[in-house]
Amino acid sequence: MKINDTSPVLLALLDAAVDAMVIADHEGRILRVNKAAAGLFGHPVEAFVGRNVRMLMPADMAARHDGFLHHHLDTGEKRIIGIGRDVEGLRADGSVFPLHLSVGRADIEGEVAFVGIMHDLSRRKAAEEATARSQRMDAIGQMTGGIAHDFNNLLTVVIGNLELLEIAETSTKSGALISDALEAAEVGADLTSRLLVFARKSTLNAEVTDLNAEVSKAVAMLRRTIGAHIAIETAFAPDLWQTMIDATQLQTAVLNIALNAQDAMPAGGRLTLETQNMALDDSYVVQEIGIDMGNYIRLSIADTGEGMTTETRTRAMEPFFSTKPVGQGTGLGLSMVYGFIRQSGGHISIYSELGKGTTISLYFPALPNAAPEGDEADDRAKGHAGIGAGRRVLLVEDDPRVLRLSETRLEALGFVCVTATSGDAAWETLQARRDIDVVFTDLMMPGELSGHALALRVAEEMPGIKVLITSGFSEDILGSKAVAEQFPMLRKPYRQADLAEALGALLSS
Repeated sequence: MKINDTSPVLLALLDAAVDAMVIADHEGRILRVNKAAAGLFGHPVEAFVGRNVRMLMPADMAARHDGFLHHHLDTGEKRIIGIGRDVEGLRADGSVFPLHLSVGRADIEGEVAFVGIMHDLSRRKAAEEATARSQRMDAIGQMTGGIAHDFNNLLTVVIGNLELLEIAETSTKSGALISDALEAAEVGADLTSRLLVFARKSTLNAEVTDLNAEVSKAVAMLRRTIGAHIAIETAFAPDLWQTMIDATQLQTAVLNIALNAQDAMPAGGRLTLETQNMALDDSYVVQEIGIDMGNYIRLSIADTGEGMTTETRTRAMEPFFSTKPVGQGTGLGLSMVYGFIRQSGGHISIYSELGKGTTISLYFPALPNAAPEGDEADDRAKGHAGIGAGRRVLLVEDDPRVLRLSETRLEALGFVCVTATSGDAAWETLQARRDIDVVFTDLMMPGELSGHALALRVAEEMPGIKVLITSGFSEDILGSKAVAEQFPMLRKPYRQADLAEALGALLSS
C-alpha cells in the first residue's frame, strides 16, 4: 500500500467518515481529502490536492505550521501527534471557525504521511456561549433580586419614619425638606421594584389578555407623549390568539421600548408595532431565536433609528447597562422587559443593524385552546424536501451562527451551498464562477454592497440567477416594502416550510 493509494476501499472509508479527513505528505502537501472536508472548508475536493495544508489555517497558525512540522521530523517530538486539541480553521469565504483536530502519522515504504481528522465545533461553541450568557443573566438576576429585597426593607423603614415626621412637623421649612426626602425615597422604591421585575421576583397579575387591545392602549399613550417627529404605525393581526400575561406590565414594556426607540431617532423616524401568530414547530426556528417549540404571539416593535453595535445588542438587557449619558437613564428599561417576558414564559429577541434601525420582538405563549394543533408546516416542508436537487445556492449572511444554520437548512432541501459573509465577497464569488443558480442574501450586509444592492446588480448583469432576500426587519422598515416589490422576501425568523415554499416558487417562476 502506498501513501497515494487510490483503492476503492480507501476511498469508500474516507467518504463514509462524517468528520473531515485530510492526508498530507512530509512537506504538508495535501494528497487526498474526503467529501466531509470539502463541505467543512467550502472548497471543491479537487482544489485541495497539491496545495499546502496551510490553506486551511488562519494566518497566525499558518505562519507557524512549517516550523512545527520540521521540528517533529527532525526530532521525533510528538507535540500534537496522537493528541487532539481545539484549533481554528479557515473556510474558503475567509471566515474563521473553531474545530477539534487530531493528527496521526503513518510511515509507509520509507515515506511519511500525516492524517488529520477535524470536527466542526461551531455549534458546540455557540451553545456554550448561549449557556454562559444565560447563566450570567441568571446570576445577575439573583444578585439584583437579593439587593433589591434588602434595599426595599430599608426604604420601608425610611419612608415610614419620614411619614411620621411629616405628620408631626409643623414648620413649613422642615415640612418641605421632609417632603423632598419622601419623594426621593419613593423614587428609590420604584427603582427596586423594577429590579425585582428583572430578577423575576415580583408578583404578576396575569390574566387572559387580548394583546391587540392592550398594545392599542399603549399606543394611545405613546401618541400623547412621544415626539411629533416620530411617526407611529401599527399592523395588528386580526385573528390574534389569546395569551395570559400582566396587561399593566405589557403596556409598561411597550412604553419602555418605544421611548428607547425615540432616543435612537433624534432627527425623527418611524416606529412600527406589529402583532402576529407564530406556530414555532420547526426546530430550525427555535435554534435561531432560542425558544421552545409551541404556539406564540409575537409583538414586534421596530424603529428606523441608529441601531446597535454587536456589543450593545449583546448587553442590552443587562441591568444598569446604558448607552445614554450619565444621569439620563438607569439602564433598567430593557432589563425590566426581559424579566417580565421570562416570568411570563416568553422570550425576547433583538434584531439590529448599526445605522439602520432596531426590531425588538416579544414572544408570549398562546393559550392551549386558542391556537390550533397540527403538523401542517411539517407536511409543507416534506413536500419540498428535494427542491434543491443539486442546484447551487450562494448564501450571503454576516452572522456566523445564522450562516451555519441557513447552510444546514438549504442542504436539507438538496441544495449545494457556497457562502459569503458580505455583499462585496458575494459579488466576487459570482464573477469567479458560473455555476450559481440562486443567491439567498440578507437585506442588510456590511461593506459597499448591501443585500438589496447585490440583488439589483445580479438582476442587471446576471439575469439567469434567481434572487431571494431575507430580513429581520418588518416590511415597513428601511423601505423594504419597496424591495419586496422588486424581489421575493422572507421575513426572519422563518420556518423550514416557509424557506422551502419561497425557493420552490422562485425556481418555478
